[in-house]
Amino acid sequence: MQILSEFAGSRTGPGRLHRSRRRWRDDVARVELDRVRKAYGGGQVAVADATFEAADGELIVLVGPSGCGKSTLLRIIAGLESPTSGTVRIGARVVNDVAPKDRDVAMVFQSYALYPHMTVAENLGFSLKLRGHSRGELARRVRESAEVLGLAGLLERLPRELSGGQRQRVALGRALVRDPAVFLLDEPLSNLDAKLRAGVRTEIARLHRRLGATMIYVTHDQIEAMTLGQRIVVLDRGELQQIDTPMRVYERPANLFVAGFIGSPAMNFLRGRIVRQDGLQLELGFARVHLANSGGTGGELAPLVGAEVVAGLRPEDLRLAAEAGTPAREPRLRAVLELIEPVGNEAFLNTRAGDTELLLRVSPHSLPAPGAEVTLTFSPERLHLFDPETGRRVGRP
Repeated sequence: MQILSEFAGSRTGPGRLHRSRRRWRDDVARVELDRVRKAYGGGQVAVADATFEAADGELIVLVGPSGCGKSTLLRIIAGLESPTSGTVRIGARVVNDVAPKDRDVAMVFQSYALYPHMTVAENLGFSLKLRGHSRGELARRVRESAEVLGLAGLLERLPRELSGGQRQRVALGRALVRDPAVFLLDEPLSNLDAKLRAGVRTEIARLHRRLGATMIYVTHDQIEAMTLGQRIVVLDRGELQQIDTPMRVYERPANLFVAGFIGSPAMNFLRGRIVRQDGLQLELGFARVHLANSGGTGGELAPLVGAEVVAGLRPEDLRLAAEAGTPAREPRLRAVLELIEPVGNEAFLNTRAGDTELLLRVSPHSLPAPGAEVTLTFSPERLHLFDPETGRRVGRP
């Protein structure tokens, strides 16, 4: 699906207008939350002391399970909800008491919320009409936004004559015509099927690169978060768990929640104990792992000798061991292959080592049959270690 036009050689277009406007507004598109809290009656806390910043021109994604507070945060930024405490700034201005219409933000909701009796052109230009823009200015902005979003041939259609993907593009275009300082997107792809989601997700990323606009995007879909966000903010039960680039969050999760939430399939978790024998080792019950190369030096892990830890391994970091050739420092785990799930260019192997279920992501070729006993191995440096009480990462930061 081709949504974006490249506007080769064009001297107009929303992207050019947006950039030229930003030259004089001096970082107005930066969004900063400082200890923002939202509590409802009965002691329910939707957001607990959220502090983060979306830089001017950044696409930042708020991600977490349903009920984690991400949409509440977006509505607070938009002015649709008031924080119980804390400060919200857009640019240098505190906007806690500023009406939504005066915040220079545009919001795209989960539902398309199009006016069914209006054409695409009328839907796109309705907010500009309410703001008193001239007919010529309104027509120009609608035309430019329609070209950017591949809607130029659909301007006379009604919403009922559009596909789901086309309706979502109209919803995006309705925000785009306003040329806001900040775009707020609340799960805009959740009503689309998988193929359309992938296509529109790609085009949102292209649109962001073209406009250089600040975008704050909310989703429960970690794949959307990983592929769209320049940084992601992971939330759980109203609390910020980690803020970082997608790959940093994936490779160095700050705690057990992030480790289990980010990544598909999810990380494997094993209970173990750190012991001192020929250096530091992780005792898993059915195997021992030398920790010299696990990212935790003796100084970092020595206080944990005798303590229980949770060890995490990504499915792609577990391998089927060859009978010969496995490095001596790599542990060997005996397991039973219970189920093979081929998904095209890879396969997921469901195995059991003792009472522990382990999932592997491997090449789909030359695999043992289900029911076979297999030997698993992994590089100790790929281990992630967590405190089972606090959930926090231990060892390598």
